Amino acid sequence: MDRFSFLNAAHTEFFAQLYDQYLVNPDSVEPSWRSFFQGFDFGQTTYNDENPVQTIVEYVTSPNTDYSQVSDKLQKEFNVLKLIDGYRTRGHLFTKTNPVRDRRQSSPTLDIENFGLSTADLSTVFDAAQTIGMTPSSLEAIVNRLKAIYCQHIGIEYMYIRNPGVVKWIQDKLAVNVNQPNFSTEEKKTILNKLNEAVSFENFLHTKYVGQKRFSLEGGESIIPALDALIEQAAEKGVEQFVMGMAHRGRLNVLANIFGKSTQDIFGEFDGKDYDQEYFDGDVKYHLGLTADKKTRSGKSININLAPNPSHLETVGAVIEGITRAKQDKYYNDDFSKVLPIAVHGDAAIAGQGILYEIIQMAQLDGYKTGGTIHIVINNQVGFTTNYLDARSSTYCTDVAKVTLSPVLHVNADDAEAVVHAVSFALDYRMQFGRDVFIDLLGYRKYGHNEGDEPRFTQPVLYKIIAKHKNPRDIYAEKLLSDGVIDASYVNGLEKQYKSQLEENLEASRKKDLTIITPFMKNEWEGFVQVTDTQMLQKVDTTFAKEGLDSIIKTISTLPEDKKFINKITKIVTDRKVGYDNNTLDWGTAEALAYGSLLTEGFDVRISGQDVERGTFSHRHAVVKVEDSEEEVILLDAIENKKGKFGVFNSLLSEYGVLGFDYGYALANPKALTIWEAQFGDFSNGAQIMIDQYISCGEDKWNNQNGIVLLLPHGYEGQGAEHSSARMERYLQLCARHNMYVADCTTPANFFHLLRRQMKTNFRKPLVVFSPKSLLRDPRCVSTVEELATGSFQETIDDTTVNKKDVKTLVFCTGKFYYDIVAERENNGRKDVAVVRIEQLFPFPVEQIKEIIAKYPNADDYVWAQEEPKNMGAYSFMLMNFDLVKWRLASLKAYSAPASGSYTRAKRRHADAIRMVFDKNLFR
Repeated sequence: MDRFSFLNAAHTEFFAQLYDQYLVNPDSVEPSWRSFFQGFDFGQTTYNDENPVQTIVEYVTSPNTDYSQVSDKLQKEFNVLKLIDGYRTRGHLFTKTNPVRDRRQSSPTLDIENFGLSTADLSTVFDAAQTIGMTPSSLEAIVNRLKAIYCQHIGIEYMYIRNPGVVKWIQDKLAVNVNQPNFSTEEKKTILNKLNEAVSFENFLHTKYVGQKRFSLEGGESIIPALDALIEQAAEKGVEQFVMGMAHRGRLNVLANIFGKSTQDIFGEFDGKDYDQEYFDGDVKYHLGLTADKKTRSGKSININLAPNPSHLETVGAVIEGITRAKQDKYYNDDFSKVLPIAVHGDAAIAGQGILYEIIQMAQLDGYKTGGTIHIVINNQVGFTTNYLDARSSTYCTDVAKVTLSPVLHVNADDAEAVVHAVSFALDYRMQFGRDVFIDLLGYRKYGHNEGDEPRFTQPVLYKIIAKHKNPRDIYAEKLLSDGVIDASYVNGLEKQYKSQLEENLEASRKKDLTIITPFMKNEWEGFVQVTDTQMLQKVDTTFAKEGLDSIIKTISTLPEDKKFINKITKIVTDRKVGYDNNTLDWGTAEALAYGSLLTEGFDVRISGQDVERGTFSHRHAVVKVEDSEEEVILLDAIENKKGKFGVFNSLLSEYGVLGFDYGYALANPKALTIWEAQFGDFSNGAQIMIDQYISCGEDKWNNQNGIVLLLPHGYEGQGAEHSSARMERYLQLCARHNMYVADCTTPANFFHLLRRQMKTNFRKPLVVFSPKSLLRDPRCVSTVEELATGSFQETIDDTTVNKKDVKTLVFCTGKFYYDIVAERENNGRKDVAVVRIEQLFPFPVEQIKEIIAKYPNADDYVWAQEEPKNMGAYSFMLMNFDLVKWRLASLKAYSAPASGSYTRAKRRHADAIRMVFDKNLFR
């Protein structure tokens, strides 16, 4: 049996083809195969003949088989199949893809001796050649073809893909021209021209701005002709928009030579001029993005977008996926082929940043898929100063691709034609299968991490090699010169012409006083304006006719009669109408009505996050399941006259990646209410980079408005340190000028109007909402239908239950703590205490608070009360912003953890904080 273990890895399609050929004409197959099939036919009656290929394998591996029918020649045929399989599986380990380093030796090798073959077999003709698109050929010819396909300047990993149809498509594609480029003279000249632009641009900056950071592309210049070819070819395949994200390295080159950004503007950024606009502070030049409309060489129009991003390099990968999905949803009715995301990574970042795993895991999920992303790694083989051997444990930086069984092409960046060829393969794959594909562009980094670094401190040997190494343009020019495609003066002419243009633009730039920053995705934001914090505090009409609410409530409280639901669902849904009729709307009903009202007005609504369909605390039930079939029913989709789209998606267990995606979605569709909800508010700390680097300051850095809404369940209810605080203090610390809204509502009506306000303004700001947990079902936390229909968002809510002249203690608080304080006041019969709710913490409603204070002429004790410890919550924010009166603090003392794990202790501390409200002697 061991003699025939090779059959386990044999190619069944080859068996099938050869056996079919034998059945038609037995003499047409090689004699040893003919003998084998004759023996197979002789014993076939005892086997399943519905699957002849499987039967062949079973026959040969059966202990009852007469092995005399299996000749040595036939066994070697199988050995050749194993050899072919070896190249397909491991050929990428033996390529010529590294331009500056000798690759480490892999073992075992692909030597024929490792497959039961020898040099004596090199002249033998094998039928197995047919599996790689050859006629029966000698072993030597087979090996040469395998080396050409798998072991030259392109190495490909794909044999782990589990879909045989995809594997066959790849193998057929690789067989075309033995996976070698085959470009026309004009195409070759185009590649050379783009290489010249890439090289000359970097040389020019290096000369004119000595020592300035630019994160040059030198060593990876071949990505410029690759991106150029990708855009041209994709446009021919029907792609209408590109969304691209990339790190610093090469960004300026890509902006200039792919996106057509004015080099005058780039030079102005290098010269450090002030901006032509006052309301934003801008960012460093290699963080900026751009949107442009481009004409391809064939005359097609294509919209291209390069998203801005901070120094947290891989964050933008999630953002561009959200932008892409928003464009697909908005413009192309879920036709994913029309918008193509391209993510350009660094090798250290793609291997080291965990967000990549989160993004990859989104790739095929209903709420987040974008029809496949082309990932290109500019592989410098050094991360800052860290050698690649210290930067990862995996063999390749791209091994994360295997999570989604995506093919990976490893390409020598010095071979520009191979790079363009690989990009063409990647595009065809993405358009054919709608899945991710990766290109690992192995090059080098000519200078240090930035142009002021000394790389020889950490890689002295490598940088001796790099110092002597020719750039890809010169390497390619020599090849074209030797092939007779160009003459000796051709490259000099290209370089002279391009540098002349740069000189003219530099001279023109230095005549300008200010730097101009071009807005990102300007078309999507047409009609929206930028506003100050004063304008953010102006009242917005968020009313909605009661007749409209009547219609919506009927829809969202009526389940299909022909379907069976569990009793709890039936009660929850029908109770919406009961509460509506009784004029006591709870939080979940008001929220659903807010969504329904916006949908009827033509706004889209997208909710995303962990368990958001039901809601962590079972209050939302935007999606209900039929009991027997788990069929999904979305009642908001059934609203009459609905003009907008409603989407609600339970996310993967990710905060960082998903919030980045939804930020990108909101960035590309300002007419969609885009909500990300944390399962518990403090879980948002897993997405802190997105909050710090995008949400709180994207408008200030990149001139990008964004209306993303964060719902962060918050409240001290004895659930321990990790389920109490949404870390209010962190968001408030980020607030400044006009950057975002922060709210902590106490009524369903106020939440209703807050959500509606987010869409009804002619500007967009991120909105952070500290949303309730226990209040979702608290009978005290209800609103009337009239408050929804004719009300508006209240930044502050005064106390209407007291005689203001009797009040001595005026308490200010926010959120759930209001209900706790009022309950204690009622228990104590304290008519001299008024409790004022600050529903919006930022922008801080100073004028409204002034008016409220003026209504209490006899108050002499002012209190800020919070359930969070002193070093958390809004206390520090109030110290900076609330200076209208001298006030004292009622809160827990400072703690390192947000709350106690003991319910008894937590309850005791909470009661202590409430007592401090009513007894100034307890002040800490």
